Amino acid sequence: MKVDDAKRILSQNGFKIIEEGRLPNNTGTKIRLDIGAVVNVWDKGSFNVQGRNTDGVKAALEEAEQSGVTAQDTKKINEKVFVVYGHDHDTRHQLEAMLRRWGLEPLIFDQLPSEDQTIIEKLESYTSEVNFAVVLATPDDEGYRAGHEDEKAYRARQNVVLELGMLLSKLGRKKVAILLKDQENMERPSDIQGLIYIPFKDSLKDAGLLLAKEMCAQGYQIDVAKL
Repeated sequence: MKVDDAKRILSQNGFKIIEEGRLPNNTGTKIRLDIGAVVNVWDKGSFNVQGRNTDGVKAALEEAEQSGVTAQDTKKINEKVFVVYGHDHDTRHQLEAMLRRWGLEPLIFDQLPSEDQTIIEKLESYTSEVNFAVVLATPDDEGYRAGHEDEKAYRARQNVVLELGMLLSKLGRKKVAILLKDQENMERPSDIQGLIYIPFKDSLKDAGLLLAKEMCAQGYQIDVAKL
C-alpha cells in the first residue's frame, strides 16, 4: 500500500488526518488521525496502526488492501461522471461543457454503446466505472392526477425518473445529484427525503458551485479556478 492509497482510504471512511510526516528512520510515512490512531506506511508497501481507537482504521485499510483498489484506480474512476438527461439538449450541452472544463469525463448514458445489453444491464455496466452521477431533471413532460387537470405540473421524462432510481440503488444517495430546472413549476421526480437537489433557472452557472462541492466530497479533484 502506498501513502496516497492510505490517505484516500482513511478520508473515504471518515477519518480526519491532522498530521503527516516521515518516520524517524526515513523508511516510511506517519499519518496521525484526530481520533488518536497513528498509521505508519513504509516505503516498501506494508503498514501498521498504533495508538487509540485503531480497530475501525485497521479494518478499513485491510479491507481496501485485500480488494486491490489503488489510488491510481480511484483517480481514473473519479475522472468519470455518469450523466442522465431528458429532452433538454441545450442544458445537457452546458453540463457536458462544464464537466469537461473541470477536467472530468462525462459518460452520457444514451450515447454509450449498448452491445446488446438491456437498459438495466447497460447502466450497471457503466456505473461500475464512476463514483458519481448527475441527473438533469428538466420540464419535458406534463402530468396530473386523473380527473384533476387543475393540478397539472411539469415533470421529468419517465426514462429519467427510472434511471434516477437505478442510480440511487447502485451508487447511493450521496453520489447522485439531481439538477432541477425551474423548480417552482416542476414536480420533483421523487418525494424520497435526503436526495441532493440543486435548482437552477436557464443557466447551470449558479448550480456549478454546489455541484462541485458535492462531487469534491466524494473524492473528485476540481480546480476552483475553473468553476
